[in-house]
Amino acid sequence: MTKETIQLPLLPLRGLLVFPSMVLHLDVGRDKSVAALEKAMMDDQIIFLAAQKKVNLDEPEPEDIYHIGTAAKVNQMLKLPNGTLRVLIEGLYRGEITRYTEQDELFQVEITEMEDVHSDPNEEEALMRSLMEQFEQYTKLSRKISQETFATVSDIDDAGRLADIITSHLSLKIKDKQELLEIQKIKQRLQYLIRIISNEQKVLDLENKIGKRVKNSMEKTQKEYYLREQLKAIQKELGENDGKTGEVGQLQEKIEQSDMPESVRKVAEKELGRYEQVPQSSAESSVIRNYLEWLLALPWTEKTRDAIEIEQAEKILDEDHYGLDKVKERILEYLAVQKLTNSIRGPILCLVGPPGVGKTSLAKSIARSINRKFVRASLGGVRDEAEIRGHRRTYIGAMPGRIIQGMKKAGTINPVFLLDEIDKMSNDFRGDPSSAMLEVLDPEQNSNFSDHFIEETYDLSNVLFIATANYVTNIPGPLLDRMELISIAGYTEVEKLHIAKEHLLPKQLKENGLKKSNLQIRDEALLKLVRTYTREAGVRNLERQLATLCRKAAKLIIGEEKKRVIVTEKSLEELLGKPLYRYGMMEREDQVGAATGLAYTSAGGDTLSIEVSHYPGKGKLTLTGKLGDVMQESAKAAFSYIRSRAEELNINPSFHEIYDIHIHVPEGATPKDGPSAGITMATALVSALTGRPVKKEVAMTGEITLRGRVLPIGGLKEKSLSAHRAGISTIIIPADNEKDIDDIPESVRAGLTFIKVNHLDQVLKHALAVGKNENN
Repeated sequence: MTKETIQLPLLPLRGLLVFPSMVLHLDVGRDKSVAALEKAMMDDQIIFLAAQKKVNLDEPEPEDIYHIGTAAKVNQMLKLPNGTLRVLIEGLYRGEITRYTEQDELFQVEITEMEDVHSDPNEEEALMRSLMEQFEQYTKLSRKISQETFATVSDIDDAGRLADIITSHLSLKIKDKQELLEIQKIKQRLQYLIRIISNEQKVLDLENKIGKRVKNSMEKTQKEYYLREQLKAIQKELGENDGKTGEVGQLQEKIEQSDMPESVRKVAEKELGRYEQVPQSSAESSVIRNYLEWLLALPWTEKTRDAIEIEQAEKILDEDHYGLDKVKERILEYLAVQKLTNSIRGPILCLVGPPGVGKTSLAKSIARSINRKFVRASLGGVRDEAEIRGHRRTYIGAMPGRIIQGMKKAGTINPVFLLDEIDKMSNDFRGDPSSAMLEVLDPEQNSNFSDHFIEETYDLSNVLFIATANYVTNIPGPLLDRMELISIAGYTEVEKLHIAKEHLLPKQLKENGLKKSNLQIRDEALLKLVRTYTREAGVRNLERQLATLCRKAAKLIIGEEKKRVIVTEKSLEELLGKPLYRYGMMEREDQVGAATGLAYTSAGGDTLSIEVSHYPGKGKLTLTGKLGDVMQESAKAAFSYIRSRAEELNINPSFHEIYDIHIHVPEGATPKDGPSAGITMATALVSALTGRPVKKEVAMTGEITLRGRVLPIGGLKEKSLSAHRAGISTIIIPADNEKDIDDIPESVRAGLTFIKVNHLDQVLKHALAVGKNENN
């Protein structure tokens, strides 16, 4: 049974809920809430309290307020200095909002009183006893509820009032309290409350267990610290040096005996003092120990004595490498200057060349020739600046960068430090390692090199840095500016034969357990091996083929009990299979619409076949063969030039309207780019459109302009070597590249004819054979 509807001002509560029989203070500051209080005080001091669904709302709407709350009496109201009202209220009974009568200046609602609904008295009594038992256990676990509160609650006889009072003392969410407030049936309210208190007991019990565990752990740590201090005192009295005390003593002795600078020594001693104070079980202890070990392991003054003797250095370079005369000469000049200045300073050398030409072994030879330690750092794939400068010690697993690691490995302050594959460095969100290398390679800065892990400056000015790279264009400009380039283009046939005989074959015989008398390779067989089984700038594949011959020989010696294997030109094919490459002309006969170009790649020079075909169409130009942007532009420039000179070239002026043109560069899976194929594409186009074949013995390289001018290119030496390997006898080159001919080895120049041109007309004159014009 419910009472009649009455009208009351509404006070929305944030983060709080009031039950009947509950007395508490409230601070009220919102305008509508103050107006509701003033209205209540003007009437009969009764106000309706309901909780907001969301605490952070300053201006709630009716739908933001729970519809069931508590009617309460305002017993006292006090205005505070900040304008807030502090009121003392007492909960009277539950009520349900049936309608909002006013919402503008204050909330006024019509409510219906909700009476408690009782059930079987015996069942309620049993539930009350169970609730009191649970609440008693809860008060023992919780420190927030005193025994006096429990004694007060235990005197309550009314089941509904008991449930409300106990709920008001529990630390529950507003949502849970609201559910209890909305339950009219006493039996359900008691059951729900028992279930909530049971769950809270489990949580409190778990909290107590965790607290005890933490307390025990802290007591154990304090006990260990106390025992360690006692152990230190006992060890000190006994004169023993075991344990951490002995370790600290050993580190102190090493610091005193080391040759580190005074500023670094002070840092080391300070860190040692911290290490002594920090418990050994602490993670920081191992971090400090690791740092001290790095400071002690680094060379600070140790150095090898330079022995720069030009004759001895030349002898060592000749022993280790055949050919490369200009490279050796530049290295000897470099060493001569260092001997005169009495210090290894000056430009940083960068050896640039394709794989397998001996860049790394040259650096080793330089170190051996001047009696210095050699250390190598591979930079291929490095994209994190911390790889160069190191990690800061605040990070887990921090360590110095590769420069400091290399110095520790070298053990001296003046090693030959090889920075291998410097063109393979990259960058990403972790930083730009090439920028960090600027400090390393700058003679004006590297005397105060800063590593993030070591923190103290380290002197790199005595280090002889040598870098290697395959492709200069991949090295950032500022970094390239700090280095002097020494180009190693590749080896000629004669040089490869000598290298195979004097270096590679003896090495492979030893590695495969053979003696010199077990395997003999005739000169003609070795020449065929170089020409038809390898086509490279370096000698790596040549060494692999020699290793294969050694393995074949080993099998014949063991399996067929031969004492000696002789490899002739005829038996070479039986041992290695069919030749991999064809030596001689790129084409067996003059071809229409096919021209041979010369390309420069990171693996050295290479020949490039360009094919052109035309067929009836509407002037569409198709380019295939995975061509880069620059190469595509060269093709379009050549096409435009031929259109502008069609009549002079004896080509139908309307060819672009009646034919589709297709330019293809074979080996479509390999990316190709660069401007030097311009005249080759133009020659192939003219050949296809005029029917005049391109001479098979001619290769060419040069950039073309829209006016037909031939511009200079790079990498002539590498391109000439590749033409020589392919058996080509004539090379058409830009006239401006005449100066580069002197860089080509004499043995290669002797077998090649260089035709120097300034215009495409000259190219066509020398490249095209006389043939019938098919396009008149």
